[in-house]
Amino acid sequence: MPDPAQPIERKLAAIFAADVAGYSRLMGQDEVGTLRTLASHREIMDRLIGEHRGRIANTAGDSVLAEFPSVVDAVQCAVQVQQALAEANEGVPEDRRMSFRIGVHMGDVMIRGGDLLGDGVNVAARLQALAHPGGVCLSGEAHQYARKILHFAYEDLGHQTVRNIEEPIRAYAVKPVRLVGSETGPPEPGSETSSLRDRPSIAVLPFENMCGSPEDEYFADGITEDLITALTRVRWVQVVARNSVFGYKRKAQDIRQVARDLRATYMLEGSVRREAGRVRLTAQLIDGTTGTHIWAKRYDRSLEDIFAVQDDLTERIFAAVMPELGEAERERARAKRPDSLTA
Repeated sequence: MPDPAQPIERKLAAIFAADVAGYSRLMGQDEVGTLRTLASHREIMDRLIGEHRGRIANTAGDSVLAEFPSVVDAVQCAVQVQQALAEANEGVPEDRRMSFRIGVHMGDVMIRGGDLLGDGVNVAARLQALAHPGGVCLSGEAHQYARKILHFAYEDLGHQTVRNIEEPIRAYAVKPVRLVGSETGPPEPGSETSSLRDRPSIAVLPFENMCGSPEDEYFADGITEDLITALTRVRWVQVVARNSVFGYKRKAQDIRQVARDLRATYMLEGSVRREAGRVRLTAQLIDGTTGTHIWAKRYDRSLEDIFAVQDDLTERIFAAVMPELGEAERERARAKRPDSLTA
């Protein structure tokens, strides 16, 4: 319990509230096994919260409350937590699976002794209760920020009247790009599973340093490596290894030939330029078969903290590319011959 005498700080924050669905039932079935599973799931969740710049404020039994400096960070973390936990649940009988509900809200909170308090916390907790097991539910305030950056599908749940909150809450369910073998995996028409050879593959080519300085070279290579690392977390996509793609550094070749050499369905490439304390990064997602662009975007940033900029750009490119990959795969599946099992 926080000391009532401690000073109270107020601030605006993204609040992440998580709780296990059916925890009492699981404990009734197997207390020791449930506690062991909870510990392993919490380890996954705590790690991802830290990777997304979150701070765990309160924990009680099967619940977790955390704050993030950004709604985008909080929502991206929530989605990745659910994807990782879905993978951890693979092979576990349906009645023994441990699934979390997660709610995310953007609002005013009070901080006392490290704990989060106030109506903002209560709203996040009520949103968590509205989410489906394994799902993520956002408030209208959180959705307003997240939808501009994270191009998931969002289901409008309308205004929800919840306990101990005076006004109805506008709620949205997050429907991210689905992953093979999990509740959030990409749809596989006509097939419940996909073999390794049927999965699409992507190669992240070394981002080109347009300035030539060693410092910019390190930055460009860091972006490339961070994108490779981020993409490896997605189970339905095979990612070409770092050593393979860096063999094409500074080599101007036909993109379709490189894709054939690397056996890559898609190629992600880009360039980095820096001038007067600012960096400009461009990124393009390319169909490896046709050489046509699927997606492209330019990012401009002030280069004050190079690692913070690198992390921010990696997250934004990853968030933009994943929905484009999912849509491209759905189009590819529809274009296959009807006698194809994958189609």
